Amino acid sequence: MQVRFTLEYDGEKYSGWQLQSGQDSVQARIEAALAQVLGEKIRVYGAGRTDAGVHARGQVASAKLPRAFETAELKRALNALLPPDIAVLDAAEAPVDFDPRRAARSRLYEYRVLNRPCRSAFEYRYAWLVPKALDLGAMNAAAGQFIGEHDFAGFRTLGSDEKTTVRRIHASEWRADGALLTYRVEATAFLRHMVRTMVAVMVEVGRGKLAPGQVSELLLSSDRALAAAPAPACGLFLLAVRY
Repeated sequence: MQVRFTLEYDGEKYSGWQLQSGQDSVQARIEAALAQVLGEKIRVYGAGRTDAGVHARGQVASAKLPRAFETAELKRALNALLPPDIAVLDAAEAPVDFDPRRAARSRLYEYRVLNRPCRSAFEYRYAWLVPKALDLGAMNAAAGQFIGEHDFAGFRTLGSDEKTTVRRIHASEWRADGALLTYRVEATAFLRHMVRTMVAVMVEVGRGKLAPGQVSELLLSSDRALAAAPAPACGLFLLAVRY
């Protein structure tokens, strides 16, 4: 029986989604909970490998169970066993060949920036504090430069083993709600640290250190050394995976 899970988690305490030797990961926690329920080791596959400190509101994962299981009961049992910062939002039977990563048409991420002089006692875990006033119009002009198909070699972590660094961006936009600035970007797929590097570059535009048009120059250069260091992980959320 193949099961599809929709999950949310606070990534602050974890080394990321993926299993890593000697480290605590979201995948490891879910596999451990499944093993308790089913009495044997179960491998779980995720739609996206969120990095250490990155959060998710709509991660999708799948697992092949050794026997039929009522999905509502499975959801209840897993939520009883998982720590409070990981939650199963939905569990449903899926086709036997369902692969949450390869079947995905696009992924939607959100990045949050708190643009005010002082920190927040509540948002410090879920937003990047940028004290200096930012020009949202300039940042949106820069965001528009990412839409379409581009080579993002200059916006990835060096040493990544991706076969191609070309990605297609469907949507890229900033919005403001008071001091909270929210960036949403949807693409076929993302490279490691790609969204956080895009955000860091756009914040440089908002600070007046770069012109919006220089984003296109950075894309064309494919030189990682020219783009800003990635924005902090705490502001990034995987919102949804579309199929």
